[in-house]
Amino acid sequence: MRNQVPLDARVVPLRPAPARRAAAPPAPAPGPAAPAPKEPLWRDLVGDVLRRERLAQERTLKDVADTARISMPYLSEVERGRKEASSEVLAAAAQALGLGLGDLLSRAQGELVRITSRRAPAGRSTARASYDGLCLAA
Repeated sequence: MRNQVPLDARVVPLRPAPARRAAAPPAPAPGPAAPAPKEPLWRDLVGDVLRRERLAQERTLKDVADTARISMPYLSEVERGRKEASSEVLAAAAQALGLGLGDLLSRAQGELVRITSRRAPAGRSTARASYDGLCLAA
């Protein structure tokens, strides 16, 4: 074990160490930065669309849940964004409201665009490619 290399010889820096100034005082720690705004959750957007449509039709939660064959507490949680509903449940709820699944998702996507474009930072270019389709990832 006499041929063993000392530990300090194995360290390979990834970038050169910054030059140190002897006279410069240490930089003050930055204050708490404002947190970046959170992206809205898809389940919140879809739930908002379902609730708005139900209220626009002046229908009760029980009526829509019965028509969609979904339990009323579960539909309530979907509307409040507390549950991530399956595509089958979303399609049933949309159909009970006279919408197709595509209509529901399109409205939620429009809401997402509206919310995120309002919060775009000033320095960021807002000229983006438009999207003609929907993207739903699980």
